[in-house]
Amino acid sequence: MDETSELTTANHITAQDVAEVIAELEQYRERLVLETTETAKRAKLMRVSVMAKLEPELAKIDSALQELRNQQAALSGSN
Repeated sequence: MDETSELTTANHITAQDVAEVIAELEQYRERLVLETTETAKRAKLMRVSVMAKLEPELAKIDSALQELRNQQAALSGSN
């Protein structure tokens, strides 16, 4: 995909599109935490140590969510 078609595609993104991505990413984050903690329980690992290892990934997800929310706000404000 060349730069022009990427810009054209980006121009057609709606606030609803961004909201859907946000919802999916929030579900992924929740599932990641839940499944990781359940697996840690079965393996008899301490929740604190598991969450410490999971924290960098959660920080990336939270950062992406914030960027998407900012984009959604910008799109909603421009309508």
